[in-house]
Amino acid sequence: MINTSPLLNYVSSNHDIKAINQWRTDVENQLQEQFEQGQPIREIIRARANLIDEALVFLWNHAGLDQTQLGLFAVGGYGRREMMPYSDVDIMVLSEDELTPDQETKVTHFISSLWDVGNFKPGVSVRTIQSCFEQASSDLTVATTLIEARLIAGYEHLAKWPRRVVSQTWTDKTFFDAKMDEQARRYAQHNNTESNLEPDIKNAPGGIRDINQIGWIAKRHFRVNRIYDLVHLGFISEFELAVLEEAENFLWEIRHYLHRITKRDENRLLFDYQREVAAKFGYQKVEGEHINYPIEQFMKRYYRAAQQVSTLNEMLLAYFNESVITPRLPDYERKIEEINENFKLVDGKLAVQHHKIFAERPSAILEIFYLLANRPEIEGIRARTLRLLTLAAKRIDQNFRDNPTHQALFMAIIRSPHRLYETMVAMKRYGVLGKYIPAFGQIMGLMQYDLFHIYTVDAHTLLLVRNLNRFKEPEFAKDYPVVSSVFQRLARRDIVFLAAIFHDIAKGRGGDHSELGAIDAIEFGRAHGFTDRDCNLVAWLIQNHLLMSMTAQKKDISDPDVVKEFAEKLGDMEHLDYLYCLTVADINATNPKLWNTWRASLMRQLYTHARDVIRSGLGRPVEYQMLIEDTKFAASEILVNDFPLDAVEKVWQELGDEYFLKESADEVAWHTRAILEHGDNPEPLVLMRAHRKAAQDAVQIFIYTQDKPNLFATTVAVLDRMNLDVQDARIITATKSFSLDTYVVLDRFGTLLTDRDREETVKEALVTALCQSDKYPGLMQRRIPRQLRHFDIENTVDITLNEALQQNMVEISTLDQPGLLAKIGGLFMMQGLDIHSARIATLGERAEDIFFVTKKDATPMNDAEAQAFATQLTAALDEASNLVSSHH
Repeated sequence: MINTSPLLNYVSSNHDIKAINQWRTDVENQLQEQFEQGQPIREIIRARANLIDEALVFLWNHAGLDQTQLGLFAVGGYGRREMMPYSDVDIMVLSEDELTPDQETKVTHFISSLWDVGNFKPGVSVRTIQSCFEQASSDLTVATTLIEARLIAGYEHLAKWPRRVVSQTWTDKTFFDAKMDEQARRYAQHNNTESNLEPDIKNAPGGIRDINQIGWIAKRHFRVNRIYDLVHLGFISEFELAVLEEAENFLWEIRHYLHRITKRDENRLLFDYQREVAAKFGYQKVEGEHINYPIEQFMKRYYRAAQQVSTLNEMLLAYFNESVITPRLPDYERKIEEINENFKLVDGKLAVQHHKIFAERPSAILEIFYLLANRPEIEGIRARTLRLLTLAAKRIDQNFRDNPTHQALFMAIIRSPHRLYETMVAMKRYGVLGKYIPAFGQIMGLMQYDLFHIYTVDAHTLLLVRNLNRFKEPEFAKDYPVVSSVFQRLARRDIVFLAAIFHDIAKGRGGDHSELGAIDAIEFGRAHGFTDRDCNLVAWLIQNHLLMSMTAQKKDISDPDVVKEFAEKLGDMEHLDYLYCLTVADINATNPKLWNTWRASLMRQLYTHARDVIRSGLGRPVEYQMLIEDTKFAASEILVNDFPLDAVEKVWQELGDEYFLKESADEVAWHTRAILEHGDNPEPLVLMRAHRKAAQDAVQIFIYTQDKPNLFATTVAVLDRMNLDVQDARIITATKSFSLDTYVVLDRFGTLLTDRDREETVKEALVTALCQSDKYPGLMQRRIPRQLRHFDIENTVDITLNEALQQNMVEISTLDQPGLLAKIGGLFMMQGLDIHSARIATLGERAEDIFFVTKKDATPMNDAEAQAFATQLTAALDEASNLVSSHH
């Protein structure tokens, strides 16, 4: 395959061993050419290992080591002949006894020549047989490398020693247990999932290490050199081997491209490389599809391959444990408990009564999961049964799905009181769920190229089911007190579980996934015994599963009209209860970082306000004056013992009705107390406290100061400098030109209210900046986070008129970046616009902010002015985005 001149010719014609460097470069170019012409990756990496063997043997002989009784071994990936362009060349020099001075000189010369050549990254160990015993017995990594040690040159008698050392220092059980512990730690470093946004294709679950793990354990016990040899021993089937090798080839190809692109030993499939690697595999832009479609299709293939690898890793190693390790334990007695004619428990795990069960009684395919979900004492499924199950799952067809017994079994699983999440994960993992619900099979491995959805669609869906199920568990009630109590009283939990399974099932098909998913759910529900009313409720939940989160995050839910409009869309408490549970579980299953006490408080406020509207009657108009009087009365009750009511009334006369509609009585009392205590002091007043409706991570900052043009821009610029992220802002101007501003911020460090020095620093910075009314503090320059640089977000600005408020609503969608809010505030300031309130939402890499503004004379912009400002604002955002791209 490689047509380069023999290594000896290069060295001879150049009279210098450094010519090996050029030889290796030429060889790599030819290997790359062969790969691009379609040569299988397996042959390429084997050829590279063989060529490195040739170079090392030459250098070994050149150092005179062929005249010694030492051995040169390839270890690690090189020992397996798995070499990528920039892989380390790991070798071991082995001797029977301590090196003589002559041997030591020659070995030193050999190692120096490796570095002199310059084109190797050698990892060299020099060991005696005795030191191998000592190191292998205490170091699992050394033991693992010795299993794969391959003699390249030198004394043949030494070839058998590395594996002999491991056999004598580790038993089957101690080695297996240690490797499984090591794998568990490795998995934990990668969130115990195959579907990370930027996976490590070597070390994450489902990566190359999982395939190596099967090899290490099998080679240690069966004394074979290749996984293929395990077929004849009955440890792995031809079919399983084919799946494993196909996945391995794919992972090797990805790794090959990563090495080529980065020019180093890179195993992480970062956003930086995903587009380019996808293109190498032929995933190109498709007409009518979005720009990230090729990446999402490529990553879908990766996640599916990783899932196959981790499943085979789990099954084969469990089979090894059950058939080799456990039966040899001292005092082992197999415990068998009969369950029924199909299944029995063997050592606490489910096993078929005989190997033809699934073929003869197809309902057993679902029955096994019904047992798993309904009998908490069952510890899992035996490996041999799992292998039969995964093969049987492939035969699930429409006739199977239409069988009433199967439909009843599936719904019994959904309604099971125990382990629903674990059971559904197993159904997905072993090929049953994707075959029983073909639309679910389509979303398996489907990712969305953004920082908002951090899981694949299938993983997200099952996490949503898990979150719903947790709401009935006492230990989660303290974290989700309101939603837990709502979930407990749902009449039909299977309705919300079905909505969860189908809410995203149509993603990736084109069209509105909520509408398409609702159609699928109705069809499924009818086939599974749901009434038309039940099906319509499930469909409504799917169609509206984003309604509550969008309302809470993007609208002013202290506005009675906003709450009334939301409540009218729901119509009754049943729809509100189901939607609230689904929404909270959905946000937590999309990205745990999104859920904080501020978002929780928004959802809780919207739920309780909507509940009050529904209970008092949907047809009733909002009684604004009554709401205002109620707020004033409740606030005065709090203040009555400390201040005369006429002083309180004097402050309130300066404030408009909108203030009392949107602020709670508690907040009105807090503000009023502070203003009265501040008196005629001309200096700005700044107060902080934990957000009463949220918790410690949400901080309210209240500012009372002389109104001025750059108030918002100045404040958010200071808050940004202080590492505080604004979530919500309300600016109310009193009639005497004083401004009452309330900001809800999240503290990046979480210390604002516990570190008095930091609290004073923030207050002083705000007071100083607000006193210098003619001076804008400017923006702090910060690096753009690496991940954000890879997203091409279209900047949109939409300006509409809010008739009721007589304010312009400015909706901005753009790439999130450091200091964004302060930049936008500066643009509003330069345009001469007053900001009355703001709602800030960061969804992954995307910022979606809403501002309510007027001109200086408190009137809204007309259509022409709004259009001109929208164009100007979009151009400024485009300029900022281009700056981000240029940093990349």
